Amino acid sequence: MEPIQHRETALRVIGICGSLRSNSYTRMALHIALRGAQEVGAQIQLIDLCEYHLVFCDGNQDESAYPPDVFRLRADVRQAQGIILGTPEYHNSMSGVLKNALDLMGFAEFEGKMIGLVSVSGGTVGAVDALNSLRNIGRALHAWVVPEQVAVPEAWKAFDTTGQPQHTVLQQRLMEVGRQVARFAYLHTSEQALDFLRAWESAPINPGAEKR
Repeated sequence: MEPIQHRETALRVIGICGSLRSNSYTRMALHIALRGAQEVGAQIQLIDLCEYHLVFCDGNQDESAYPPDVFRLRADVRQAQGIILGTPEYHNSMSGVLKNALDLMGFAEFEGKMIGLVSVSGGTVGAVDALNSLRNIGRALHAWVVPEQVAVPEAWKAFDTTGQPQHTVLQQRLMEVGRQVARFAYLHTSEQALDFLRAWESAPINPGAEKR
C-alpha cells in the first residue's frame, strides 16, 4: 500500500473511543483501524473518552460552567481531517458516552470531514444498528461517512489477550476503515482536488445548454 503523497501539513486521523471499560474491545478495534490510517501516512491519535471529564449536554447556550475538557475535546477533533468513531452496541444503539460526546460537538468539529465507523457487540447478532445510528449522525453533521465499516459480533472471542484480532480477515477489514478515512480525507483536502473544484466552479457556462 503506497503512502499518501506529501502535504505541507500532516494529515491527521483520530479515533474516538465510545467505551469507558478497561480492556475495551472497542478500544482494541480502534487501535487497529488507526494503524491502517498510519500505514498510508496519516498522523494518528486515539481520543479515549475515559480521559476526558465531560458534562451531560443539556442544550444550554451558556457554556461558562463547562469543564475545560469539553473544549479540549472539541479542539482535538477540530485538528483532524479524518475521524473514526468506535462504540460498543448497547440496546441496538451506540453507547451513551459517545452520544453525549457527539452532542457536545457540532458542525465546527465534523462538517466536511471523513468519518469511519466501527462497532462491537457481545452477542452473535449485533453492532450493525449502532453503525446505522452513527451513519445518520454523520449525515446530520454534514460529514462524509466512508463506505467501509466494521461490525464485530461476539467481540469477547474476536481478539486475543494482547488486543490483536484472532483472524486476519478482521484485522484487514479494520485497517481498511482507517486507510479509507485517510485516503478520502487526503483527496478531499489536497491542493490538487481543491484546484479542480475551483476550476469547475469558475468554468464558463456551456452555451449549448441554452439551446436545449
